[in-house]
Amino acid sequence: MTNEHKQALALGREQGRAVRRYLEALEAHRPKRGRKRTPDSINRRLDDIEVRLETADPLGRLQLVQERMNLQNELATKSEAVDIGALEEEFVAAAKEYGERKGISYGAWREAGVDAAVLKRAEIRRGGA
Repeated sequence: MTNEHKQALALGREQGRAVRRYLEALEAHRPKRGRKRTPDSINRRLDDIEVRLETADPLGRLQLVQERMNLQNELATKSEAVDIGALEEEFVAAAKEYGERKGISYGAWREAGVDAAVLKRAEIRRGGA
């Protein structure tokens, strides 16, 4: 394998990572329907679960334990600081070449949640060229 081939493979892996991290960040921070949960509301619900666990039957206890685990994970995710701006810059630098190589259309990027302004900055246009 030539050095040029190795460099091309490394570039492809780097571009794939940039695209994946950005899409994962978009997915994790996509607005959800319904009332927004805050860390305070999650903590109140966790306190309520602890009280209810003391008197819950086995099946109810199982469900409360799972809800507690889900809420703890959500709380941890909310406290993680994600620099979406840095991820977006990496995406913009990598997306055009990555998309061309993989045959990803403008419409597919949009359906995946990428904003049209971001695609414009990445020089990804409707209709290809």
